[in-house]
Amino acid sequence: MNVAQSLAAIARHDTQVNAFTAVLKDRPCRNPAGPLAGMPFAAKNLFDITGIPTLAGSKIRRDAAPAATDATAIARLEAAGAVCVGALNMDEFAYGFTTENTHYGPTRNPHDLTCLSGGSSGGSAASVAAGMVPFSLGTDTNGSIRVPASLCGIWGLKPTYGRLSRAGATLFVASLDHIGPFARDTETLARVYDVMQGPDALDPVQQAGIDLAAPGLSDGIKGLRIGILGGWFDGPQTAFARKAVQDVAQALGATATVNWADAEATRAAAFVITASEGAGFRLPELRTRLEDFEPLIQDRLLAGAMIPAAWTFHAQRVRAMGRDSMRSLMADWDVLIAPATPTPATPIGQEMLAMEGVTMPLRPSMGLYTQPISAIGLPVVAAPIQKVDGALPIGVQIIGRPWQEATLLRVARVLEKSGLCSAPVAPAFAA
Repeated sequence: MNVAQSLAAIARHDTQVNAFTAVLKDRPCRNPAGPLAGMPFAAKNLFDITGIPTLAGSKIRRDAAPAATDATAIARLEAAGAVCVGALNMDEFAYGFTTENTHYGPTRNPHDLTCLSGGSSGGSAASVAAGMVPFSLGTDTNGSIRVPASLCGIWGLKPTYGRLSRAGATLFVASLDHIGPFARDTETLARVYDVMQGPDALDPVQQAGIDLAAPGLSDGIKGLRIGILGGWFDGPQTAFARKAVQDVAQALGATATVNWADAEATRAAAFVITASEGAGFRLPELRTRLEDFEPLIQDRLLAGAMIPAAWTFHAQRVRAMGRDSMRSLMADWDVLIAPATPTPATPIGQEMLAMEGVTMPLRPSMGLYTQPISAIGLPVVAAPIQKVDGALPIGVQIIGRPWQEATLLRVARVLEKSGLCSAPVAPAFAA
């Protein structure tokens, strides 16, 4: 797909999907000989893109001055020849799992326009699933790459915390935020990830001394120790989610179930850290423009602003405990498999989720199985399965050790070549 084809697809399809908040028709290709030469992409509207305001899904930033420089990730992609064609809808300030944005409208799932795209990077996932761009950028604090990748049936990569620069991206929770790509094939996912790598002094959380060798896409999983996460990850979910994990496990030859005892506590810690840090970033606006916040996040931000510092400190200690126990566990495993979401996409506006006799609030429950993994910063590929017993697409988390993105991309390649996992354009938009 070239830029002209992408712009034409956006003009045809986005009135239905509502993935874009801005379309850029005149960005030049800065490197016609680069590894991504002429390839169009779009980015969640919390990345700075020269010439347009960085909305972060908010009404508050609607009249902000246009960004004067590109975020590091945008700049590196365009230095490799890619061309940014737009900014993408999201949950306000990245606080959500559904992209039911009150200010800019909900982003709809290309596989069923009555259903959620997931969030907070819903526009990023939907733009790829509808064939408007071959890849996009999103962010992941508690699951905001993996949840929309799962619901929209595409590949998503959340790298290790600190691997890719977040400079020029509006932070939601500094101690949890990651950036990463979405794509319809593993080749593109790996190439895009490659060109965004490298140290950046503008992002203080990037780790020094990490091997940044290109992962490539070598085939085969011989010698890899692959297990299935049980315990917390065997909790309430639909039959579709269970079948997806079983199918991936069978394809990879995984039979052993592994229990991470600290998963529930780690998720609880992530909730406290998210609310507290997220509110801290937004305190000036909460004091002066409370009525301009999304109704879906207003109360959560106010509650987060009142969390005692001692609670947040304790939550960080619990998070560290979870990180250490998982690293000990993974001394015996190279890859672990878990559900990405407990269900395929649900109707826009649905409030509750009923699964296996348990009823829970839908919006936070979309991150039931992603949130513990985000909190400890492990790399994850969300692998898409298009149809499970005729349902909408759903994803499976392929989880690795810190800095082992190359291993995960290798496993993803095997799943793709097997035919089990694929990410074609949603049928209604394939013509």
